[in-house]
Amino acid sequence: MGASTAGSGPIRVLVVDDHEVVRVGLAALIRRQPDMEWAGEADGQESALRAARECRPDVVVMDVRLPDGDGIEACRILRETDPACRVLMLSSFSDAGAVRASIRAGASGFLLKRAHSDLLVQAIRIAAAGGTVLDPQMTGEILSALRGEGLEDPLAALSETEREVLERIARGETNRQIGQELHLSEKTVKHYVSSIFDKLQVRRRSEAAALAARRLGEG
Repeated sequence: MGASTAGSGPIRVLVVDDHEVVRVGLAALIRRQPDMEWAGEADGQESALRAARECRPDVVVMDVRLPDGDGIEACRILRETDPACRVLMLSSFSDAGAVRASIRAGASGFLLKRAHSDLLVQAIRIAAAGGTVLDPQMTGEILSALRGEGLEDPLAALSETEREVLERIARGETNRQIGQELHLSEKTVKHYVSSIFDKLQVRRRSEAAALAARRLGEG
């Protein structure tokens, strides 16, 4: 799995969804992208794990709910098997709990099925490059969930530089890209990212991105 990397060839995409119409639609969308390649499809958890072993995708677009199991659990297994394989979760439901569970399972992003096709295509590219993305419609629910865990004003503790780094995390930029834009070494950026995670009490870039989305929306 994870055979291709950004810049070394087309992004190989595996789609997992129990609805054929969804798989057909996503296949057509992906095949129209010059930098992507349709790697295959699956309709359940077991077939997804089997297909991933066989077709070696770079990104798996995974439905949260599958008929024979849990897409989030499948994500966890895939990520443990090959950390280079990225997983984007898709859901028909706006569920902050599912977002948090997906992030803990190692997902690179979470999108609603009603999201615009351009957003999904961009999310696949961001995931393949090692970034994270969350559906903008989920931001409010994620913020509410985080506040419920004691983060009433999660951005107040950040320095100005940390806020700039956080905004770029939300855009899906890598540490190297952030360093180039802010004229910082990659090691320094890693230090800032670690500090941001500590202050926001999050463990993954996608959780931090959800918080940043509020600031970007207000700016």
